Amino acid sequence: MPKITIKAARVNAGLTQRQAAKKLGIAYQTLSNYESGASVPRVDMIEKMAKTYRIDKRYIFLGR
Repeated sequence: MPKITIKAARVNAGLTQRQAAKKLGIAYQTLSNYESGASVPRVDMIEKMAKTYRIDKRYIFLGR
């Protein structure tokens, strides 16, 4: 399976940034920063995103 950006994973899960941020327990601005590449989430947040977005964390692409 090819890599997918965290934004694409969120969109594929049918969530807005605000909805996803609420489920992840972070501010939507923080999620926006992760999605734009302005900051990189910690491993535990990547795992939480993978679970929330129903995707294997190995397929999440964090690059630009």
